[in-house]
Amino acid sequence: MSTIEADYVVVGAGAMGMAFVDELLTHSDATVAMVDRHARPGGHWNDAYPYVRLHQPSFFYGVSSARLGSDRTDAVGLNAGLSELASGPEVCAYFDQVMQRRFLASGRVEYLPGAEYRKGEATIAASGATVTMTARRAVVDATYMKVTVPSTTPPKYAVDDGATVIPPNRLPQMEQPADGYVVIGAGKTAFDAILWLLGQQVDPDQIRWVAPRDSWLINRAATQPGDGFRIGEQTRFAAEADSAQALFERLEAEGHFLRIDPSIEPTMYRCATVTDIEIEQLRRIDHVVRSARVRRVGTDEIELDGSSIPTSLGTIHVDCSADGLERLPSTPVFDGGRITLQTIRGCQQVFSAALIGRIETLADLDDDGKNELATVIPHPDTPHDYLTGSAAHIHNVGRWMARPEVAVWLAESRLSPTGGEAPDLGVAIAAVTNLDRFIAEADTPA
Repeated sequence: MSTIEADYVVVGAGAMGMAFVDELLTHSDATVAMVDRHARPGGHWNDAYPYVRLHQPSFFYGVSSARLGSDRTDAVGLNAGLSELASGPEVCAYFDQVMQRRFLASGRVEYLPGAEYRKGEATIAASGATVTMTARRAVVDATYMKVTVPSTTPPKYAVDDGATVIPPNRLPQMEQPADGYVVIGAGKTAFDAILWLLGQQVDPDQIRWVAPRDSWLINRAATQPGDGFRIGEQTRFAAEADSAQALFERLEAEGHFLRIDPSIEPTMYRCATVTDIEIEQLRRIDHVVRSARVRRVGTDEIELDGSSIPTSLGTIHVDCSADGLERLPSTPVFDGGRITLQTIRGCQQVFSAALIGRIETLADLDDDGKNELATVIPHPDTPHDYLTGSAAHIHNVGRWMARPEVAVWLAESRLSPTGGEAPDLGVAIAAVTNLDRFIAEADTPA
């Protein structure tokens, strides 16, 4: 048994763990030991389907000290006219370069890949060797958000012998056409699978889509770098709305939110980001089964909640039902000798981890003071969570701007899409007042 001792032991070398450590290297002299079960940095990106791309501009992703991509505008494809989206392989290569050229080259980071961490010990998969890992200051849990992908998450429904159910990773491995395709899931992974099939010239009539819920979707055109980042307008929309319904209607009318079927009121909001081009492609699918979850996939039928639909031995069922970012209970970010990375800006995991790293380097604050700057905004699941998250975000921004070091970080960090700009105080107060009222109205039984 060997021993590694450092100021911080960071469990997880995914995007959040990397963004956190990058800030420690920039703003302190701390040493870090990182451990991850994957063979290389990047977390869940190592398990993602090969045609995946970032859902947000590369401009705002990665670690603050190193640019991802070349700040170009995509000229073709589903993201045409908008800021580039890095592919999965590009993201993995980026994090590997950050680890090699910045973290390890600094002499202040030790990295233990291919190892499982448990209670102060890391077991290396290839050898079974055990390494004791001791943190002088804190153990950092960069895995709490539990990003899951279909390739590593078995379906939660039953699958009969003979039925073909595959993760989206296996679609490019097909050697011949199927009788038809059934895409199971309502989130961005399902969108990507359908768009890939359509891009392979599969007839839309050959695709059925089982989508239990419809979602409000973020319009990527409203999240572009520079003047194209319009999310700050949403504070004004909230300040001017007289109801939650009116707020969502305004968000749609102003080009912030999209939905696939304008006739259906969405019951889901998961921060999925799409373009108008993608929406138009998804609308080509006429065979959509809504408001029902899959219970069993058989060789001749798919059993749903209270009903069933036909299938066949030659049909490929693409499982996209993994809960990519589960809504988990909030826990204090700073808690004695433990730091748990979570979102403190809605839908911005990497930004949040980086800012938590900067807050950790503020030497004059105790845990209570740090947690005051790191109020958790859980990953949303419903439109109601958009309301609660928006109110919490406005409060967080106010606290950040009152702390000079954090205000400077917001203005200078590559990961901060709005820079150091804060909303007008009067508008912010009116927005929070309205949001609190909308939340209370939603929480009051009819």
